[in-house]
Amino acid sequence: MKTFKLFALLVVVAVMAQGLGVAGSVRVQAQGETIKIASQSPLSGPQSVLGVAIRNGADLAIQQLKKPIEDLGFKVEFVPFDDQATPDVGVANAQNIVNDASIFAVVGHLNSGVAIPSSEVYDKADLAMVSPANTNPKVTDRGLKTVNRVCGRDDFQGPVGADFVFNTLKAKTVYVIHDKTAYGEGLATAFQAHAKELGMNVLGFEGTEEASNFDAILTPIAAQNPDVIYYGGIYDKAGVLIKQAREKGIKSHFMGGDGLDGSDLVKLAGDAALGVNFTSTAGLPTIFPDAKQFIDDYKKAFKTEIVETYSPEAYASTQIVLAGIEKAIKDNGGKLPTRAQVAAAIRATKDQKTIIGTITFDANGDPVQASYYIMEIKSSDPAKWTEGGKAGLAIVTSKSPLTLAAEATMGAMDATMEATAAK
Repeated sequence: MKTFKLFALLVVVAVMAQGLGVAGSVRVQAQGETIKIASQSPLSGPQSVLGVAIRNGADLAIQQLKKPIEDLGFKVEFVPFDDQATPDVGVANAQNIVNDASIFAVVGHLNSGVAIPSSEVYDKADLAMVSPANTNPKVTDRGLKTVNRVCGRDDFQGPVGADFVFNTLKAKTVYVIHDKTAYGEGLATAFQAHAKELGMNVLGFEGTEEASNFDAILTPIAAQNPDVIYYGGIYDKAGVLIKQAREKGIKSHFMGGDGLDGSDLVKLAGDAALGVNFTSTAGLPTIFPDAKQFIDDYKKAFKTEIVETYSPEAYASTQIVLAGIEKAIKDNGGKLPTRAQVAAAIRATKDQKTIIGTITFDANGDPVQASYYIMEIKSSDPAKWTEGGKAGLAIVTSKSPLTLAAEATMGAMDATMEATAAK
């Protein structure tokens, strides 16, 4: 009897184990059929207004555009990460991201200084990244097969700003300040180099991590009275700098890059921000013909009237990611692709229609053609940031460095062939 009971118990245990094994197999299979797309941007802290905009843009795109992938038999999920605009946090998040085998792409980051080290982690795991906002040249110039962006570059944005300062503002003297980040210093360096080429007198080039009291910097600037003060950095510090400069009686015109393009700038600077100019690699959403529905949907989804900078670019980045994943699945016979297959499909993006225009990536992951927008702040009301708070003054377009180099090479070849034919 004891033997029978023991046998029966073993049978029950075996059946339970088998059942758990089947359930475990089902769970593993279900996880294998789930495709996740991550985002990384600052969701907390002083730069979160843009970070949340990036997250929301990616989220909305996935909500609206995931059906083609789901029709192929896969579940699509969105997983946002908060990098806090800090390299160490971004890298730690990146490691967690690559450790989740169901994540097939990342939309992000906001800060180039976070994106550059984080993308090293992604690349080792063949995980594709499409950035809506990272403008430092090093982001793509490293030639990593997984790293792409839909925006322009600071080695073009800086000179665009310098041209505006020289040709439109008619400035002869300029003082350059940056925040010591990869983005801010890189942009300021590009601006300074072209300003000197144009013949402007650069009275100073200074980096500071100061965030609340700029007196030590502004006092000598006030004595030199430059025509323009150029700031390479983010709005959270720029707003404080601009306000304190005006309180100190400094009349210099302020100019900066796309880091100033956030509604918190006018929250911090108030009326002192009026008339400030900046370049941006992101245009006003209203200028994109295909973005009207996005604006309406964004307001409905996130209960806000404000579409901050880089939310349309995040949506467009996600459009490219989703299209790349769908192509990789189809090219893999309908089966779950590898990360490398997805990364290759994304890099091969050509003539992809997005809400910010048609995008083709070059061999380094830069858009073949990018636009740079010159803006002016018209209102100190943050609620009007994208609807009258800032005005677009001009748009400058330029091809990527690889594209320009290829065209120059082809031009030289054509010239050689013509010369040979003439002989």
